[in-house]
Amino acid sequence: MIEVRNLWKNYGDKVVLEGINARVEEGEFITLVGASGCGKSTFLKMLLGTETPSRGQLLMDGQAIKAEPDRDRGIVFQQYSVFPHMTVLDNVIAAEGFKQPGFTGLLWGKKRREARKKAQVLLEKVGLSASAQLYPHQLSGGMRQRLAIAQALLGKPRILLLDEPFGALDPGIRKDMHELVLDLWRTEKLTVFMVTHDLEEGFYLGTRLWVFDKLRQDPQAPDAYGAGITYDLPVGQPDPKELETIEENLKGSTHD
Repeated sequence: MIEVRNLWKNYGDKVVLEGINARVEEGEFITLVGASGCGKSTFLKMLLGTETPSRGQLLMDGQAIKAEPDRDRGIVFQQYSVFPHMTVLDNVIAAEGFKQPGFTGLLWGKKRREARKKAQVLLEKVGLSASAQLYPHQLSGGMRQRLAIAQALLGKPRILLLDEPFGALDPGIRKDMHELVLDLWRTEKLTVFMVTHDLEEGFYLGTRLWVFDKLRQDPQAPDAYGAGITYDLPVGQPDPKELETIEENLKGSTHD
């Protein structure tokens, strides 16, 4: 489904990513870990289409990924991307409206009725049907993140992109969110890419774990080289020694 061929990304003289090669089958759950500033979120933005490769290719179904977001790709950020002046239900309906042609994002008549039905079904799936008429400020952090996930799923994307979606949540709420995402991944038959700083979370959720780190360093020119995928691990029962090595490498990496 996704093929990465010698992918590079730089901003002027600063190289962020270099020489990435990978293949991802439909239905996989890829978790991305690495030190801050090593290009994980940049890679996610290239999958979304809001950033483009400087060199190399990023393909979906054999074609270059479109250079703008579309229905095939939904994204959830750590900061809740919700509209504070709208109810929970209207927030999800608005997500459908903004995918329509035009600038207002408003839906009328039959289109609005259809969007409302789809939104109600999704709110049921993410456990927010009883909160449909509440406003975001009346929700807990976990509930707001459930709302953001419902928005991302409304267009039935094939790929769900998660950029540290649970980093601001308490441990108990994070566990609930883990179960929700795993359930949605299975039932909606999604392909998922998720950035996380939590190595344990990465191993628990993913079918594969990618570790991003710099392949080479030059103390005299810290921006001359970018990060690549230094580990591509099938998730299951990780070798404790390998896990310890990864943790030590991540502690020793500084890309801020």
